[in-house]
Amino acid sequence: MEESARSPVPPRRDRRDCRPAAPAIAAAGIALFALLGRPCGLSAQEASPPVQAYRIGSGDRLQLVVWREAELTRELIVRIDGFVTVPLIGDVQAAGLTPAEVSSAVQKKLAQYVNNPNVSIGILAAQSAQFFVVGRVSRPGAYPLEKPTRFLQALALAGGFLEFAKTDRVLVVRGDGRPIPVNYKKLESGEDVSENILLQSGDTVVVP
Repeated sequence: MEESARSPVPPRRDRRDCRPAAPAIAAAGIALFALLGRPCGLSAQEASPPVQAYRIGSGDRLQLVVWREAELTRELIVRIDGFVTVPLIGDVQAAGLTPAEVSSAVQKKLAQYVNNPNVSIGILAAQSAQFFVVGRVSRPGAYPLEKPTRFLQALALAGGFLEFAKTDRVLVVRGDGRPIPVNYKKLESGEDVSENILLQSGDTVVVP
């Protein structure tokens, strides 16, 4: 058979030629996520939770640190009026602000008395962060929100349901008044673990 009649052999490709470019990989990943939706077992809010900085409240204990200024470094208590008292500069608004915002305000005022102050504010105890449990539970009341707490943990702290509690009609009322239904029966059966929502400061768990 003549050389010209032979089937052409495709040139060997380097493996690097088969690799999709990085933008193509990213685009494919985005498309796949859009097709499949959120990860299994997570609610829409939990799949991409908003990052929210902690807002200081009355009663919180703060740690003021001024670098190389040991006499200014101390613990601060947020008063009922929302202010803290800082040496040299006096009262500074703290309630309703984030630690970073308070740090910035203190640093700006201290600059009148200290050369290039480096200020940081930390939370020693978030006394103002709390949630409430009311209704047909063993121990209704206010509980400190010192760490991430979910509905089932809050229920355990409150001693569990009393007899005749309507466990499929529980509400978690947000601080802004928005009610979120929680069906404990679905949680208990494992039917829908997304009902075990993460509590926020100011939430009230209502058990009818």
